[in-house]
Formats: sequence, structure tokens, C-alpha cells
Amino acid sequence: MSTSERPTDTSATPAPEGAQEAATGDGRTVALGIVGFGNQGSAYARIIAGGKAPHLRIGAICDTDPAALDRAREAYPGIPLHADLDALLDSGDADAVVTCVPHYDHPAVAIAAIERGVPTLVEKPAAVHTAQVEHLNAVALAHPEVPFAIMFNQRNNPLFRRIHELVTGGEIGEVLRSTWIITTWWRPQGYYDQSAWRATWGGEGGGVLVNQAPHQLDLWQWICGVPRSVFAKAGFGSRRDIAVEDDVTALADYGDGRTGVLVTATHDLVGTDRLEIQGTRGKIVVEKSATATLHRYDDDEKAISDSYDVEGARRLMQGEAGSLQDHVTTEQVEVGPAPAWGGQHAGVLENFALNILDGTPLLAPGTDGIQGVRLANAIHLSAWTGREVPLDFDQDEYLRELNARIEAEGDYPLQVDPRER
Repeated sequence: MSTSERPTDTSATPAPEGAQEAATGDGRTVALGIVGFGNQGSAYARIIAGGKAPHLRIGAICDTDPAALDRAREAYPGIPLHADLDALLDSGDADAVVTCVPHYDHPAVAIAAIERGVPTLVEKPAAVHTAQVEHLNAVALAHPEVPFAIMFNQRNNPLFRRIHELVTGGEIGEVLRSTWIITTWWRPQGYYDQSAWRATWGGEGGGVLVNQAPHQLDLWQWICGVPRSVFAKAGFGSRRDIAVEDDVTALADYGDGRTGVLVTATHDLVGTDRLEIQGTRGKIVVEKSATATLHRYDDDEKAISDSYDVEGARRLMQGEAGSLQDHVTTEQVEVGPAPAWGGQHAGVLENFALNILDGTPLLAPGTDGIQGVRLANAIHLSAWTGREVPLDFDQDEYLRELNARIEAEGDYPLQVDPRER
């Protein structure tokens, strides 16, 4: 198993002088083992070395690729390096680990660490298919004393945290419909051509749902709830020379007439990012994941409807008696400025360290990772089969469909249900 997130990052920069020292003044740090020194692993190293997660320090770096270790040695002289995961876990150099490896390998690394009693932060997505995540979660639940988190850094975005509070706190009543158009992922063909594993079923496990939009899948269900079923249409290599999905439209059914729609793609050159959440007592509109508007109704929408008799409805429609806006108060959702890129990741890293040191509640418990993976799997299965798929879908059927596509590629091993090993 390679522990390098592919492709590796060749732009690692040396740590600032003295940056490995704790920046908090209390002297307490957690030595983090970075498993995989590719794009994400090297980014986390820079965040930690730069003091942006003050209760963390780089304890060790692990990668099976000698070239990646050479880059780590040059960037972070004196930091212990290990050529495989067992050597890292045996060394005692790391108090905790973060998994910066390919998607399919996330569970294996996390399970090995958790079973050794090492706190683990798993990169998103938790895995490619739910059978993997269920096995990982079972191991984590069997070791409740071992901190286990997932890098859902968007849960650390103050805007989405506030929206979560508003919706779950009932500020807009019961959610009736949500619509998220998120097509700001434009990727040229050269992006996919840079590595043979990219945008393949066997190497990456999917396309836009697995690579670009896992955070939106997590936020959607975190804020609006987990649907009962989905019906999806997807384009597989519709606008790019790839095997996996590059265009998705999914309709989610929450029961009792409540629905949600997700549209995402990697070929929209302009791109749209707009989330609307309509409730019985209001509506929230989020633009570009940066600003949000809250529209509060002065009563339940059905009660407002019932307050107009035939004559009242006529006068309203003809502009003779007020306006619908008389029932609505609009305000901007006020939050602090969003951190610059890396700031949200740093917040999750720091939260993970504080959970280890003080028991601070996790922003995103690792077991939450199954929700987004299950939703992505259900969308894939619906698009593959042309039917509505429940969220408690047949995992054996999903693996059969996935393996048929991996086998057609002819380059990667087939997936097995780890719970049956």
C-alpha cells in the first residue's frame, strides 16, 4: 500500500525558524505523524510548522515513496522519517496520526492506528464505499478511548456553522426543500491526464462526488438531514475523457413531501455556488459559500395562506392590499470573516489536538464520515441502475456495480467487503 497521496507535491518549503515550538505558552503539544507526504500531507506540515495549529508539532513523516521522503527531509530537517506505517507506529515518534493517502487506503491506515491506541484524524472522504467505512467505524467504536476525527474542515467555516445552528434550532421551521447548485469545480483535461489513477474507478473511486464535492455532501446532510432515498442522473465522462462522473443531478427524498436537489459538475467554466433552504417559517439563501441571507416569516407559511379568504387573495394578487413582503423580514446572516485557505484545516487540526489534550468536543467525529460516503454511493448506484435508491441500499449490489467498472479498466484490484474477511 502506497502511503503517498498522488501526485506528490514538489513545492514543499522549509519550516520557519523556530516554528516547531508551541505557540500557546502552555507548552503542551501533540506530536503528529503525517502518513503520506503528497499534496495534502505537505500542506498540513506547512500549517503545523507555521504555528497555525499551536498544540500540534510534526512528530514524524511517513511515506513509502523515497522521493517524497527526500522532499520531507529537505523541508523539515531533523524530523523523523519512516518508510512504512508499521515503522512509524512502532517508533513512538507520533502521539497521533493524520491519513494523507489515497481514498481507498484511508480505512486501512486509520484502523491500524486506532487498534494501536493512536488517535487518528482521517482525511475526507472516509473511504470510497460504505462497507469500508462501516468496518472502520466498528473498530473505532470498539476503542472509544482513542480519539477519532475526520477532516470536514467546512464544518469549521463560521458561516456554515451558523446556518447549521439556525436550521437545527428551528429558526426557519421544518425544512421543506433544499437546493444546492455547486459547479465551481472546473477542471481541464490536463488535470485528469497528470496521473493515471486520477478519475478512475479503481484508483480514485469516483469523480466529482468523491474528489471535489465530499464537503458539500457532508454539509448538506449535516444541515438538512439524511434523506430516505435518492434518484440521480449522472454523466460519466460526459465532457472529459474520463471514466467517472463529471456531471451529477440528484433528487433526495426526505419523506412527507420534503425534497432536496444537488447539482454538481466539473465542466462549468463560469460556475455557480448557491444553496437555498426553504422551511415552513423562513428561507436561507447562501451565495458562493461566503454570504447568507435569512428571510423570516411572521407566521407559519400555511397559516399565512389560510389568513387570506377569496376576497383577500384577490386584493393581494391585484396589488390592492399590501404585499407578500409584509410577512417577511430579511436580514444578513452575520458571522466573522472566513479564514483564508488553510485556516479551516488548521482549526480542525487544532481541535483534534485539544480533544486529545483536554477532551474538547470534536468538530467532526470520525464516525460521521459514513454519511457523505453513503450519500455518494447511493447517487452512484441510482445513476448506474436508473432507479431510485434508498440510503440503506444493498451494499453487495453496490460493490458488484463498482467492481464491474474496475474490472473494465483492467488496472486495479477488485474491491471486497472488509467486514467479511
